[in-house]
Amino acid sequence: MEMTEMTGVSLKRGALVVEDNDSGVPAEETKKQKLSECSLTKGQVGLQNDFLSISEDVPGPPDTVSTGKGGKNSEAQLEDEEEEEEDGLSEEYEEEESESFADMMKHGLTEADVGITKFVSSHQGFSGILKERYSDFVVHEIGKDGRISHLNDLSIPVDEEDPSEDIFTVLTAEEKQRLEELQLFKNKETSVAIEVIEDTKEKRTVIHQAIKSLFPGLETKTEDREGKKYIVAYHAAGKKALANPRKHSWPKSRGSYCHFVLYKENKDTMDAINVLSRYLRVKPNIFSYMGTKDKRAITVQEIAVLKITAQRLAHLNKCLMNFKLGNFSYQKNPLKLGELQGNHFTVVLRNITGTDDQVQQAMNSLKEIGFINYYGMQRFGTTAVPTYQVGRAILQNSWTEVMDLILKPRSGAEKGYLVKCREEWAKTKDPAAALRKLPVKRCVEGQLLRGLSKYGMKNIVSAFGIIPRNNRLMYIHSYQSYVWNNMVSKRIEDYGLKPVSGDLVLKGATASYIEEDDVNNYSIHDVVMPLPGFDVIYPKHKIQEAYREMLTADNLDIDNMRHKIRDYSLSGAYRKIIIRPQNVSWEVVAYDDPKIPLFNTDVDNLEGKPPPVFASEGKYRALKMDFSLPPSTYATMAIREVLKMDTSIKNQTQLNTTWLR
Repeated sequence: MEMTEMTGVSLKRGALVVEDNDSGVPAEETKKQKLSECSLTKGQVGLQNDFLSISEDVPGPPDTVSTGKGGKNSEAQLEDEEEEEEDGLSEEYEEEESESFADMMKHGLTEADVGITKFVSSHQGFSGILKERYSDFVVHEIGKDGRISHLNDLSIPVDEEDPSEDIFTVLTAEEKQRLEELQLFKNKETSVAIEVIEDTKEKRTVIHQAIKSLFPGLETKTEDREGKKYIVAYHAAGKKALANPRKHSWPKSRGSYCHFVLYKENKDTMDAINVLSRYLRVKPNIFSYMGTKDKRAITVQEIAVLKITAQRLAHLNKCLMNFKLGNFSYQKNPLKLGELQGNHFTVVLRNITGTDDQVQQAMNSLKEIGFINYYGMQRFGTTAVPTYQVGRAILQNSWTEVMDLILKPRSGAEKGYLVKCREEWAKTKDPAAALRKLPVKRCVEGQLLRGLSKYGMKNIVSAFGIIPRNNRLMYIHSYQSYVWNNMVSKRIEDYGLKPVSGDLVLKGATASYIEEDDVNNYSIHDVVMPLPGFDVIYPKHKIQEAYREMLTADNLDIDNMRHKIRDYSLSGAYRKIIIRPQNVSWEVVAYDDPKIPLFNTDVDNLEGKPPPVFASEGKYRALKMDFSLPPSTYATMAIREVLKMDTSIKNQTQLNTTWLR
């Protein structure tokens, strides 16, 4: 087993190229068809338009969608403005995005910038294009029972308690609009009356069921008015009813959570849940899941939702493009983050240049040795201000620097409106003025500016606290990852790929040292290294001093990683330095058309599409690889080991072609 350093990357190697996926139906036609099936309310049309536009966004913290509104105080008004603005950005902002992505990424990070410098194998690297199409990267979640999630059943569990399908068509678009405005407290009405045309008991029952099912939080009653029958909808329990679906409408014998498999294309998990919650008219927090999945891929994962029927969820298949919901079941419990065993990846590397022997050597090495368990580039952001720098400033308690790092102008991949916001901030240091430059205020910059407007420039800690906790912690976790990557590269440089005395291994959840006479009982796959914190121990060799030197250079005390703000105190953790993927298989296929899919997805299989047939020779060759990884490991780092190339967007975009939005 040899360790090699990354040197001399050939400029002929492949690039990360982004293309929109072609569909067989013109976009406008598909759009009309979906809209007519869904009878969307006015407020949802903007969302649908946005969803139909498939484009690659710069990675960043996930947004959350809040649908409930209260009185028109300044904060509620701001939220109203945000929602209107997010339904579609004006053309003037879109036109500002003329600079090519490759040009913007000249200022981005390379792997060496974040400590990713070593390889474990000795094979010769070769070229290949990663994620030329998002459908070349498919992720299937591995559940806590070890089974790989697949979407293979669209049937709805038979349940006599479910209302008829008529609930989806009995209300007109105008009635749905009025009911949604009532449900979300968007007007001063306290009730909405719907006249029952062709009055029968059955018709009234369907209208009652439609309102209660489609608009959680509303109750109904029947009234006679001037000889006509009306169904009157009104609020049952105030705003809390949105987040807590009505208890009495759910059969006691049925599990409270509907679990389903979500297949999605080119959308990250939080975005997907925000879309689902908006269509179902519920709060996003009634959904649960075991892990988040990236945007630029096809992903299949299990989701659970509180007291929403499989019937309502299945109806979304008629409404949403690039989504598919199935494999429904009712369970007693939600899902919890971290319960998954890992993810199974199917990846196509197109236009490879390696010989069959090179591919065989690379894949055998991946299967038998594995790859260095680096934190991947997406952990560190895409602009000239890496997330780890913000994390370091938080740990140093340098709050003015935190504010400046997040808000100052920078080179790199940024939307035009963010550039204008930063310029305004640099010129005026006026948070309200800078905030007005943002059409989308739920980004981190917008949230921080709103906090500064509310708490003032002398209370940056509270202003920063407005940003959701997970997004704030992302910064300090990025710093931990930056330290870990650098220390692992140094550990491999100094000691190679064999365990040595003083290395750490886990026994259960407890780390212990490898003693001199015990070294032969372990392999490199057992060795772990710590992410810095107050509750970890460090290796008992010169890497311990390397940790200390790195943190000291960053004005941090390795012996005191507790922060006076509890959220930012780092306990630390342990991470294996080498990961050996499971269920590794691969094949090299020949093809002529760069746009054809090279394998079937779950949806293709459901639709009965035959798998692609490959010729023995073709204009191009592709490497199709399958492998499973445990949670919190990066497939891009496994691919990096195979190709022996820098996976950073900066490097990929500079190597070849253009980034198509």
